[in-house]
Amino acid sequence: MGNHKNKRWIVMYGVLAALLIAIHYLLELEAFDAWDEYVPFLRKLTMSLFLISLIFMISKVIARVVTTQSHIEGERYNLLRIIRFLAIVLSLIVVASFLFQNLYAAAVSFGLISLVLGFALQAPIASFIAWIYLVFRRSYLVGDRIQIKGFRGDVVEISYLDTSILECSGDYLGNDRRSGRVIRFPNSLILKEEVTNYSGPQMPFIRNETPLQIAYTSDLKFVENCLLEAEQKDFKEQYPHLTTHKNEEWEPMVYFRINTYAWMEAVVSYPVEPTDTTGRRNRILKYALPKLNEAPDKVQFPEGTLR
Repeated sequence: MGNHKNKRWIVMYGVLAALLIAIHYLLELEAFDAWDEYVPFLRKLTMSLFLISLIFMISKVIARVVTTQSHIEGERYNLLRIIRFLAIVLSLIVVASFLFQNLYAAAVSFGLISLVLGFALQAPIASFIAWIYLVFRRSYLVGDRIQIKGFRGDVVEISYLDTSILECSGDYLGNDRRSGRVIRFPNSLILKEEVTNYSGPQMPFIRNETPLQIAYTSDLKFVENCLLEAEQKDFKEQYPHLTTHKNEEWEPMVYFRINTYAWMEAVVSYPVEPTDTTGRRNRILKYALPKLNEAPDKVQFPEGTLR
């Protein structure tokens, strides 16, 4: 869909550029001698509009190439933002050169305006600088799950001034599901607060753990094998393309600890995608609990009031 839209804009800007450059040279014909006093202005105007059309046409061509070549959503998003920003900046330079007699006067005027706006718009400027920092430092990309200053969610948009995330967990949920609420915060916040990225590029998983309360008299080796078997079964079903890749950081483990209420806890620790923590925990329990319940002589669970 995006490629067809870019193609349509490329054709439109190309036709407009061809039309403007044709008008620019047609104004030299003797037929327009009666409007000599307006011809220089019109020629300059058509040339400026031609350059702007050309800039946006080239930006759409580059955007089309990026869309077809880049496979990582976050990187593609950032590249498209940079292309759009550069197109706007170059177009503003063309507009400034049209309004002023030369680029030197335009640069001086732009400098004075920037100085005034710098004092009046400190917060937006800080957020824009933070956006540049995000593009090159890649603290997070679109699609990443992050946490910053108590906000946690999936990044859906990184604009020039702010970032939008779809909140997960939140005030009404006790798990990592999306709450449906959108949180927007200024980009400048990343220059002041620490950012936790659960979807880092170094590793596709984070580690999670699920505890089960059992009695001290339970067969610990049997419990361990059941939990590991449940985890490995779910891992093969969810990530079949990774089952052939041996990675020690992805290996599950089971350990035991003492519970506050005098029971023992069997804890299975496993890798999981940041957006699938609740689902993966539920699947592991659905696989493991039937096997544990089938062997009451080997596994006892809390009963009565001490649960």
